[in-house]
Parts: sequence; structure tokens; C-alpha cells
Amino acid sequence: MSDTVSRRSALRLLGGAITVAAAAAAGVSAPSYAAARTRQGPGAGPRVEALIGKLTLDEKISLLHGGTDPKGLGQAGYVAGVPRLGIPELRLADGPAGVRVTAHATALPAPVLLAAAFDPRLAREYGRVIGREGRALGQDVLLSPMVNLIRTPYAGRNFETFSEDPLLAGDLVAQEIKGIQGEGLIATVKHFALNNQEKDRMSIDVRADERTMRETELRGFQAAVDAGVGSVMGAYNKVNGTFACESRELLTGVLREGWGFDGWVMTDWFAAHSTVAAIAAGLDMEMPNDGYFGAALKKAVLDGSVPQAHVDRSVRRVLGVMERFGLLDGSVPERPGRDPAAGAAVALEVAKAGATLLHNARRMLPLDGRAARSIAVIGPTGSLPFVSGGGSAHVVPDRAESPLDAIRARAGKGAAVTYALGEDLFGKALPGGVLTPGFDPEGQRVEAGRDWSYEGTLSVADADEWTFVIHYSGERPKVELDGTELFPPLPGYGEFFTGGLVSAATDGLAVRRRAQPLAKGGHRLRITAKGGAQGQTFRLRRITGATRATDVAAAVRAARGAHSVVLFAYEDATEGQDRTTVALPGHQEALIQAVTAANPRTTVVLNTSSATSMPWLERTAAVLQMYYPGQEGAAATAAVLFGDCDPGGRLTQSFPVDDDRHPVAGDPKRYPGVDGVEEYSEGIHVGYRWYDTEGVRPLFPFGHGLSYTSFSYSDLRVRQVRSGGDVEVSFQVRNTGRRDGVSVAQVYVGAAPELGLAQAKRALGGYRRVALQAGERRRVTVRVDARTLSSWDVKRHGWVLGTGRRDVEVGVSAREFRLHGHVVVKGASG
Repeated sequence: MSDTVSRRSALRLLGGAITVAAAAAAGVSAPSYAAARTRQGPGAGPRVEALIGKLTLDEKISLLHGGTDPKGLGQAGYVAGVPRLGIPELRLADGPAGVRVTAHATALPAPVLLAAAFDPRLAREYGRVIGREGRALGQDVLLSPMVNLIRTPYAGRNFETFSEDPLLAGDLVAQEIKGIQGEGLIATVKHFALNNQEKDRMSIDVRADERTMRETELRGFQAAVDAGVGSVMGAYNKVNGTFACESRELLTGVLREGWGFDGWVMTDWFAAHSTVAAIAAGLDMEMPNDGYFGAALKKAVLDGSVPQAHVDRSVRRVLGVMERFGLLDGSVPERPGRDPAAGAAVALEVAKAGATLLHNARRMLPLDGRAARSIAVIGPTGSLPFVSGGGSAHVVPDRAESPLDAIRARAGKGAAVTYALGEDLFGKALPGGVLTPGFDPEGQRVEAGRDWSYEGTLSVADADEWTFVIHYSGERPKVELDGTELFPPLPGYGEFFTGGLVSAATDGLAVRRRAQPLAKGGHRLRITAKGGAQGQTFRLRRITGATRATDVAAAVRAARGAHSVVLFAYEDATEGQDRTTVALPGHQEALIQAVTAANPRTTVVLNTSSATSMPWLERTAAVLQMYYPGQEGAAATAAVLFGDCDPGGRLTQSFPVDDDRHPVAGDPKRYPGVDGVEEYSEGIHVGYRWYDTEGVRPLFPFGHGLSYTSFSYSDLRVRQVRSGGDVEVSFQVRNTGRRDGVSVAQVYVGAAPELGLAQAKRALGGYRRVALQAGERRRVTVRVDARTLSSWDVKRHGWVLGTGRRDVEVGVSAREFRLHGHVVVKGASG
């Protein structure tokens, strides 16, 4: 055995032991059934081999691609079983923040908010809710969790994943998977690999060197494999010139030979590009159809271009996981009933734990006294519950209260809580007389099976920018203004991926918008609409400079009339498209400027997907980051605002000052790519590591978050447990304030002087969420594992321990340190 292999194997075994020890220390346990389903098995057993011997070629191939579910439960995918041999069908549901089917499910907070709690135990509970509900709702496979790193603040799915830090992402994904699979639902880690943006995701060729991949993106996937994940989803993009779903280097070299993964690999939806190359590389299943792994695969087997052994290998992997989960011998427990109350309780706990207080000038929060009795709530997401982002993360919740209602309830009788819209999302009715007759813009009905059309004139009194907003219940009407179609079909899959907030009106009608400068005078308006099978109703509204000014003026009056203001700001992200700026969308910045000028006692609550720039920050009294907080988000927000709980969250990504100062700013080769190629030229310096290396100050650093109380750190002790092993860091944390609260202690380790490789100035080595009562003191111990202390050596193709004197810093963010020390790391022979 080579030194490289023995070192890699030793580190992997050591890491597994650390995981078990950490779980035991945290009180994380699982029933025996759960434990059996969360480990990787030694390989297929005799039952699987016997089934392979009985399956026909057609039956084998039927297990390797998606099809149409005869029951139609609304899930994303379906794989037919083989009834004659007792092989059941599989239903596969989206579910990063809850089970996405047509039925109601618990809408949990977005994974990025879960991650903000820095609490692997909570990640496991989060997974248990999804696992139980997935099985209760008739599903067998969950197409989640996502563990791609947050590399660019523009990525449209940053809210679906955890962090820019590989260690934190790996810890959380492992525990969530154990929670999901402990309930008998097969988890799928995604998107393997380097799917860190939505723009051009179907074709972009991501170029990253071996060390960059190993030390950043791949760590979370390896943690998932070590946790026993049943399935891996291949990414859309190319990796170093080859589509991820055809990459032998990834699917076989890294995943199976390197990490020992024995589950199955499926494509992302419509991410297959070949038959022969894909199955040879290690792809096992095409979703959601059979374009390459149906008749084409059978033909390839019959003509000899695909060996029968490759088909058997893929079938063995699928059946092996099914056997592990008791799906082949009937040992899987009966499907449970849903427990909405238990799901809601976890959703509330997660939302409160991840709530992140970014700014609190003059201790504006928690609201107390007059500030809690006279409140103006402003912003569209103050009156509308913003439950989840768009795309495959969208969940139909049992219920969702609005923040306004929750604040009124918490403020109690006798409190004055007013509301102003501030920023219009859905438009206002067209004024009477601006249209020629023949069209009811507030509710035009088109009967089933009928076509309807209108040609007329829109009269505009003054030149202005109009944002046309169409609401519709069926096929979107075609609207042409002066010969230009206002709402054309979106390219690619754009029509299928829309946000979780702005894409539907309060009565459920779908919504699209289009901004258009209009000159004074008449404009030709032509509309055609189809009733379809059910008939439909649609309306056409507008937002103009004049209506915006009216809304802002009303918000200013409300702010002046109240002692304190809670202003809700939003950004609506979705799968399928990236953001174009870190600034708030629409005219929200102007709204915040106007309201804070009228009342400086303004708290801004952010329902956003990722990092946000804040040119208005110093004018606000407080900023509370709530991301997409799920169905219990209103209650959690109110609890934090009024001090019923401490804001327990910390940032899992760095917030840049603006669009010009972050890791991919100003370099199109890094993002979004040039001529179809994107380069991860930042190397291992992802997230806060880039800010340190480049000497750039972020708006808020990784790990930042404020408490309503204060903490002191003292008595740092650092030692290496044994040569070649972990480093143990211990210290005292004391709550020095008058309130109970939460501190997230973060241990950062500096570069290794003897390694001879470029390294991060500092990297997160470990962390601990510490809840302390007022005056309480606790000794905290954090272990930094040997893997975290190591770097990937591209010559050896293995991990090398970073030896020598290394700085150790204990802090409350990647920029604020309370304790400083060092440790001399020795190799196994040192």
C-alpha cells in the first residue's frame, strides 16, 4: 500500500471516528432502524444478485430511467418497479426545505437559514421532519440536500445550500442526511459537482484544479458519502471539459474508488448527454425520462457498445440501496401519518435559531416600552408571508401567518400597529377612462374553449415608466403594446422556475411584469387570450412613478406617526436564474432612505436569499436577516423582534459592500464565464479566505451575528491530541449580560509554515453553538480534525498534514477574535 493511500485511508477512518464522537457528545442518537439505513453497506447481498439473475434486459433498463407516475402525486420523478419480482416503484420528490408535492407539507426555513444556526443537531432534526413527511406523502427518494458551496453572491440557489465554508457545509449535510434516512427516506446529495451558479448551468464548463476541488467543493460531498447517503445527483455543468454526468474522474475515480460510495448516481433533470460514455463513466440513472437510458441503452447493449456488465452494475447499485432501506424484503416500516404540529415546531425552532442580527445601533432591538407599543410595519413582505424561494424549493405549506399579524398579536391589546405597503408588487388598477371600451382590466373572463381578443388604445396623461403587471389563471395572455409583446415566453426553463413571492398574487393568479417607458399620448394595445379547458380570468395592472411616489409618501406618513418602524425588504430568488446585483430589487433602497429619514428608529428585516449590499445601513437602527423563514417565519420574526428569544444565527457567507468588492467581481472568467468557460482561478480562497488574502473588508464577515447580551472569552488552551492527529482547543465562555443568549464560538487555524503550499491565511477549524443563561460560564472544547489541518498534495494525490507552529484564534466571526494562541502540529512520525 502506498504512503498516499495509507494516509488517505487513515484520515478517512479518523474523520469517521471524530464524527461519531462529536455526535455522541452532542447527544445525537438514532434508532437501530435509522442506523442501518444511514451507513454504507459492504456491497450487494445475495437477494440483489438473485434478482439480477432473474431480471430481463428490458426490466433492468426500466430501473435505470424515469417515467410517468400513474398516480401523479406531483413529485419530480418516478421509476417503475418490477412487480413480478417484488421490486417496488420509486417516487422521487424535491425537498431542500420540505417535501414538494401537490399535497400540503411542512415548509421549513431555507437551508441557508438552518445553516446560520451553526448547529448540526438541529440539521438532523430538520432532516427528520423531511424524512418522515416524505414517506408519509408517498415518496421514497428525496432529491436533497444540496451542498454546493456559496461561491458567488449572485447564484440563484444560494438559499438552497449551506455555506461558503467547506467544513460547516460538510458537518450540516452529514447530519441532515442522517435525519432524512433515519426515517426511511433515501437522500440524494446534489449537484455533483461545481454547480455553483444558475446562469448557463446546462452548458458552462467549469475549470478547477485538483487541489481547489478537493479542499473546497468536494468536502461536503465526501461528508455526505461518509454519512451513508443513498444517491448522488450529477450536475448539469461540465467539469474540466466533460459533462459532470459523463465524468469518469468524478463518478468513478473520486466518488467510488476514492470514497467508497456504493449507492447510485442519477442525472439532474434532463442532464444526460449520452448513453455509452455516461454509463461507462459511472452514471446509473437518467431522469426524468429515457432519452439515453431507455431504447438507446438497449440498442447499445445488443450491439455490444455497452457491456451487459455495466447495466448489471447500475442495477446492482439501485437495488442495493433499496435493499438497505428495506424496500425489497418488506422490512421497511409502514408509512407514518403526517405530524404537522411536530413539523411546525421544528420549523419555528430553526427559524428562531438561524435569525441573524446584523446591526443593532443604540440597542434598538429588542423592542420594548414605547418602541413595542407604537409600531409602523412597512413593506410588501410585512403583510404577505414570504415562505420559500422559487423552483424546486417551493413547498405548499399547511399555513403561513403574515408578519403583520404576528407583530400585532405579540404587541398585544392597546398597542398601535399600523401598516403601509411602501413597495407595490402586484400593481394597481388602471384608471378609468385610459382604455377604449371592450376590456375589463380588473377581471376579464374567457370561457372554456373560447378565444378572446381586444384591440384598443391606452391613453397616457404624462410621460412615465410603467411597469405592466398581468395576473392570469390559465395560459398567459399575449399582450402587445405598440407592436411589442410585453410578456414573451422566457428562454430555456425560465417559464418553469419563478420566485416564491412575486410570481403569484394573493388570490393565487400567476403574475408576470414588464417595465416600459411610455410617452404621453395614445398607445396601441392588443390582447389575445385562450380560455383553455377550464376557462380563465386575467387582469392587467400597472405601477408607475406616480403610484410609487404615492406608496412611499404613505409609508413616510406611517413612519412619522409611530415610535418605531419595522420595514420588511425582500429579494425573490429561484432556481434557473441568477441575481444580477447584490442590491435590493425594485425601488426598495429609495423606500428605506425615505423611511429612515422620517424615523431613524427603523429596523429592516431582510427576506433575501443571499448577501445583500446596504448603502442605507448607517441610517437604520437595526438589520435582522431572516432569509426565507418557512411557514413559521412570522412567529419567529416577531419572537426575535420582541426579545422572546435571542437572535441565534450567524452568517455562513461573507456579505460584500457592493458589486465591485467580492471574490468574482470584475473578472468575467470567474463569473459568469467567457465563451462557455468559467475558471475557479481564486483556487482554495473561497469566501472569507478571499477577503483575507486580498485585504478587502466585507460589509459583514463570515460568522458575524449579534446577540442581545454580551459574552467574554478567556483561558485558551491548545494541544495536539497525538502526533499526526487532531488539535484540541478549549476556552471559557461567560454570559456577562443580564439576558440569556447564544454565542457561536468559532476556532480558526492559520497556515502551516512547513507545508510548502499556498494556503489560506486562516480557515475555520471548528465551532460550537453555546447557549448560556445570564451570568453562566462554561468551558467549551472544540476539536480541529486532522483533515482540516491538512492540504491536498497534487503530486501525491492525497492529504498532507500541515505541520509546524500554527496560529489558533477563537472569535465570533472571521474578522473578530477574542483569543489568540498557537500550536505546534507534529506529523505521525514527529
